[in-house]
Amino acid sequence: MRKFLVVLNWFPKGRKSMRFRSRNYINSWGKFFWFAAFIVSTFVLFNGFSYSNFRFLFGERFEPVLKFARKTPTANAIVSGEHPVTQILSVRETVLLPDQVILFLKYPRSARLFTKEELDCVYLSVHNTSPVPRLKQSPARVDTEQLGEQIVRCPSGPRGLLITVGSKSNGVFPAGPTHYWDSLAYEALVDNDNTTVVFVKGLNLRPERVSNASRFECVYGEDFSRLKLVLRSEVLSIAQEIVRCRTPLIVLNSQKKVNSSVKVSVRIKGGGTLPSIARLGFLPDSGRDPLPTRKPHETCICTMARNQARFLKEWVIYHALIGVQRWYIYDNNSDDDTDQVIESLFNAGYNISRHIWPWIKTQEGGFSHCALRAKGSCEWIGFIDVDEFLHLPTGLFLHDVISNLTSTITSFGNISIGELRVSCYSFGPSGLKQIPKQGVMVGYTCRLAVPERHKSIVKPEALNSTLINIVHHFHLRDDFRFIDVDRRMMVVNHYKYQVWEVFKQKFYRRVATYVADWKDEQNVRSKDRAPGLGTRAVEPVDWSSRFCEVTDTGLKDRVLRNFANPKNSLLPWQTTTNKKAGTWFVEEENTNKVQEKE
Repeated sequence: MRKFLVVLNWFPKGRKSMRFRSRNYINSWGKFFWFAAFIVSTFVLFNGFSYSNFRFLFGERFEPVLKFARKTPTANAIVSGEHPVTQILSVRETVLLPDQVILFLKYPRSARLFTKEELDCVYLSVHNTSPVPRLKQSPARVDTEQLGEQIVRCPSGPRGLLITVGSKSNGVFPAGPTHYWDSLAYEALVDNDNTTVVFVKGLNLRPERVSNASRFECVYGEDFSRLKLVLRSEVLSIAQEIVRCRTPLIVLNSQKKVNSSVKVSVRIKGGGTLPSIARLGFLPDSGRDPLPTRKPHETCICTMARNQARFLKEWVIYHALIGVQRWYIYDNNSDDDTDQVIESLFNAGYNISRHIWPWIKTQEGGFSHCALRAKGSCEWIGFIDVDEFLHLPTGLFLHDVISNLTSTITSFGNISIGELRVSCYSFGPSGLKQIPKQGVMVGYTCRLAVPERHKSIVKPEALNSTLINIVHHFHLRDDFRFIDVDRRMMVVNHYKYQVWEVFKQKFYRRVATYVADWKDEQNVRSKDRAPGLGTRAVEPVDWSSRFCEVTDTGLKDRVLRNFANPKNSLLPWQTTTNKKAGTWFVEEENTNKVQEKE
């Protein structure tokens, strides 16, 4: 018999009967209060738990994360000088990244959110109860995640200081619990089959391998240091950094009540529980299985990007012209104008959304998260970077190419096509030393002769339940298979080695989980690195002529032939495009003249 103790404010109201069985939920508690108390006492007596030994089974090691205690006299006070004032916001969680700190703020309902200019990053002494800040800095960025919630990115402060936020008018706010980014449950979603998918760092599981699920369990609650006050559930699968759990029925039955209020984590049986900021979220189609036979969009694209604002417009508009209908942008700590470009494209009629994804070294997890979100909306979704462009040499639209490929390929028995693997050609600087004004597709025309790897376009429902992927492709269910696309039908033009001004940004940080940062002295011969560059962002004297083996103007010729405005030769991404109205507002000529799109 499974034993669960549920936090009282989770209980559904108005029920008059109760079952305490293996279904993991309780319908009523008032009538059987003393019976529940007896069960709790028995559970506490016979199920003690010790944190003295944080070790994985089979010798793997678990390293707990330090949580800083609050240094304020009351959890609901705001320190302003020495006097607590009315609660305006709370710092729900704090996560320490290598180069910055992320704070998650929660506001009361109907409260006005502070602007970036009104907030300060405040650095306090951990061992000193004085509210006087040791240091104040301006936030690097403030984003609104959803109603009443903000994400604040602060510079990393001196070691040994506690980080919180303050406002110029209300003083310093109490610090929240603090976690390290590399040992953390950070996201959780309920899938359409009612299972919970948890995204974690720190389990150190082998890439591309399914691990033993029986060694783990999922826990639901708020305070995971007290296991008697959490719900436990079975782990159905665990691989890489993704855990799929059986969602307790009481959580499913109280969806509106627990949404964003319940955290989920993963516990190693006989060991420790990962710290968590993963508050349970529900997809719009949660509980709707099977999915509708006809989805709103034939083709979608998902990407993870950091500081790609100047290239995003060309990438979105071009792919819209060849048939893409929906874009999911996972913003990985951009500090340029990415959010403004996405907003302008959305206002112009493009179905594009920005999802804040601050977690580093989590591209695989981000793509799996995106696949879950797209499952109810997209027939096919491609996973490519902002410097990668689908080239269709036949001149057909993307959905027609996909339809031709998946309908003419002979199936093996009842196995359907669930993934298209598209070869990537890597282009070099092509003799340029400045960013090409007409965009990357027209500017870069010289590439390496042999394709490097591939990218994938998948049917979301074809993905294996583990969601294993290595960025370039996913593992599929047994009743689906992949095909390698003929390069005469479709290729990816990867403008990988651009002018040095752009390329050197790749040294900042690699987003893929299992790819070393280029500044690190490891895997220096990896294909993920630029050949011959080593670990320092120093421009070679012959950079502009490198990576040039074959002249390829195929995509350039198609773009100029089909998409250039015949009146002024401008391409759509050189203008402010109103997709709904069908008009172009010319930016380069600095005029308000409106030109009708032909």
